Amino acid sequence: MKKSTQTTEYAYFVGRLRKARLEAGLTQVQVAKRLRRPQSHISNIESGQQRVDVVELKRFAKIYGKDINYFIK
Repeated sequence: MKKSTQTTEYAYFVGRLRKARLEAGLTQVQVAKRLRRPQSHISNIESGQQRVDVVELKRFAKIYGKDINYFIK
């Protein structure tokens, strides 16, 4: 069985997460500061190495000015 971070749906999700960050004109460092996390946390999420929980997704959506549905296929 595949891990959920290795599915095509999760790859789509992290791609949209990165795209939203770039559209917002933010760097990983800027996002990390707003989330009070290290930059490596954002990098790990965007590379699919670390999962995002619902609460954190809500915070990403707010920072990027997107509706949560933007990130879901």
